[in-house]
Amino acid sequence: MESSGLSLLERELEEFDKNGSWQIVYHRLRNEASLNHDFTVKVARSPENRSRNRYRDVSPYDHSRVILPSEENDYINASLVEAPEANRRYILTQGPLRNTSAHYWQMIWDQNVKGIVMLNRVIERGNLKCDQYWPLGSAVGHEDVMTFPEASIQVSYIDENEFSYYTIQKLEVEHLETKEKKEVLHFHYTTWPDFGVPQSPAAFLNFLMAVRRSGALENDVGPCVIHCSAGIGRSGTFCLVDTCLIMIEKTRDLNCIDIRKILLNMRKYRMGLIQTTDQLRFSYLAVLEGGKRILSSSLNSSFDEFDHEPPPKPPKRMLAVEESSSDGDDEDEEVIIMTESEEDDDDDDSVPPPIPPRTYLISQQPPSTVPPVPPRYDSLHVNEEEKKSLIEGEERVVQRRKKEEMTKNTEEQLERMKKARDRMNIPRRPKPKSWQTIYVGLGLTLSILMGGYMLYRYYI
Repeated sequence: MESSGLSLLERELEEFDKNGSWQIVYHRLRNEASLNHDFTVKVARSPENRSRNRYRDVSPYDHSRVILPSEENDYINASLVEAPEANRRYILTQGPLRNTSAHYWQMIWDQNVKGIVMLNRVIERGNLKCDQYWPLGSAVGHEDVMTFPEASIQVSYIDENEFSYYTIQKLEVEHLETKEKKEVLHFHYTTWPDFGVPQSPAAFLNFLMAVRRSGALENDVGPCVIHCSAGIGRSGTFCLVDTCLIMIEKTRDLNCIDIRKILLNMRKYRMGLIQTTDQLRFSYLAVLEGGKRILSSSLNSSFDEFDHEPPPKPPKRMLAVEESSSDGDDEDEEVIIMTESEEDDDDDDSVPPPIPPRTYLISQQPPSTVPPVPPRYDSLHVNEEEKKSLIEGEERVVQRRKKEEMTKNTEEQLERMKKARDRMNIPRRPKPKSWQTIYVGLGLTLSILMGGYMLYRYYI
């Protein structure tokens, strides 16, 4: 920490909050990544791999994609993300589809993965965001064993530790051909909303430390697999905070952290990491809180006190489940009707404090005593013209995505009609050949001419 009392990271956070410039900061990061990261995605966009992508605009780069040990098709929507400054390696992937769950477990086995970090729920906002690719156990009415013949993998439920906002499940993964078995831990954060952030940095850091203590992030095992729905927003936030805290542990200095630079380096391996301004701001808050805990205690017990932080409120109750046909990935989409819990919690003191509002200041000093941000961090006061152009750009992106979604839905509807017609064995009208069309046209022309000539001879 600097003698002046504020680190560069704190001054950045304070300035962006004060000026309301988080949107501009985020868009500049995204534009810089788009200009400097001109990487190809040919394998992901090939026609045979289209059904293996959950979203058509989220694809792994060719140079960093995870390659499956398959002679037929080695593609999976997963990227190996490296953070050499923290000596970390992660596999970021989308939530498995029903037709890619076998590929997912094949990757887990081949990469010698010890831990899976799942940051989404299977169903969010009434939409299916991820396949139920792991067994939940017979105690909750689910199966104890799931078999994936395509990958020759069998996954068995062993036991589970449930906390208020995350669960840790122990799974046994067996290769059916070699009979070799491995233990894999499944960490499931159950209260992180889509396109949102956790309720507090302390709650998130509790979860991160649980993953760390398991050894799933260490270098003596394979890269930890981290996924949400698309594998870029919540997953990117997890990796960014973990990497920054590792660097603080090594240097014992908050001033060594340049979050924007670290994020741009991570985006070289997978596109779109950190999807919203709120996720970027939350990353700052989590790194600051975790970094201060590190610097205020010994290295070996840096995060022990996080274990005593109270958990956030549990998610809303699920009252009803209805099934309807999905317009997305030819899967059954489950629509959930949710309401608030009918009982009011009287123990509000057990809930960790929420994320500070946008007017939050790290220091209680008057603004005049706060040292200015160094020149390398350019001042980001809101410029109305630039803000207008950014908003217009966002509207164009939204319109483009709506058009792509309409095109996708139309193509999928035509494909379903084609499959239905094939099942009903409706014969198709053979397409005439080009020479047949010419002969038919000539025949019709000659018939008309002969008819006209006969009429002419008859009347004249």
